[in-house]
Amino acid sequence: MKLSGNIYPDVVKVFYTNLHVVAGNICSHMKGIDMEITLEVWSVVAGLKYVGLRINKGNIGVVEEFNKMQYYRSFLKNPQSKVTNFSVGGMELNERIIAFIVSWMLAPRGSNHSVLPEEDLVLICCIMNKIKIN
Repeated sequence: MKLSGNIYPDVVKVFYTNLHVVAGNICSHMKGIDMEITLEVWSVVAGLKYVGLRINKGNIGVVEEFNKMQYYRSFLKNPQSKVTNFSVGGMELNERIIAFIVSWMLAPRGSNHSVLPEEDLVLICCIMNKIKIN
């Protein structure tokens, strides 16, 4: 392994090749040394604070009085239209942009990004109402 300069591409490659996640921590092994990056270490390095509501499948109820259908209808250009699925197609522009940011960047998934699951609607609700989320 050649080490020269400020950036070591070979070290980065070995780190990512051996990368795995254990109990929510990033772990790797390089040259006989085990490395573990915990949430506390990552928050210091990235300058992030872990505060606010934790939104995921199973704890949607943390946002009080959240009605999925009522909230989705408030985003639509025509709130009286028939709703068969929670698609971004009929949404106002600002809400549609936030929905795509949530589904592509904040909570990415490998399926249809134009149909919003309940977790995405809750995240959009929190963003629009300035509720702190983790």
